[in-house]
Amino acid sequence: MKKNPFSEQREQILAEAIRPVASELRLVDAADLIALLRFEHYGSLADLVSSAAELYFHPGTVALGVGGNYTLEWDSEPEVELDLEIKPHGVTIYAKLALSKNHAGVEINHIDFKNPADNPEDNTAFLRHALASARFTTHPPAALAS
Repeated sequence: MKKNPFSEQREQILAEAIRPVASELRLVDAADLIALLRFEHYGSLADLVSSAAELYFHPGTVALGVGGNYTLEWDSEPEVELDLEIKPHGVTIYAKLALSKNHAGVEINHIDFKNPADNPEDNTAFLRHALASARFTTHPPAALAS
């Protein structure tokens, strides 16, 4: 995606939203993720992504995109990149999620707003709201007895 003044802010918003999904995916052994990519088992990889996302987002919000990539060298830690499609109501985000030993990162490749506003700041606010609305909200349990 051609970077613009709003790209970094939108990537931060997306990164914060999918942080728990990335954490879930980092629980999967890197060798297993690499094997699924290497042998093109995209259906199994899509199931893993969906399972990680279903704990935090409404069904169908986060899905595996066209695949991914990996880096596996003798002198470094493995890194896995997954193409994701994030589809909260009114916007579709095509992004790359990078997973490594101690961190994860996200890069937005393209954002498609269904009804884009003329003001880019309004689109950024809409993105934040759409991602928040697509998340499951958790409320602490109410006291049963006083």
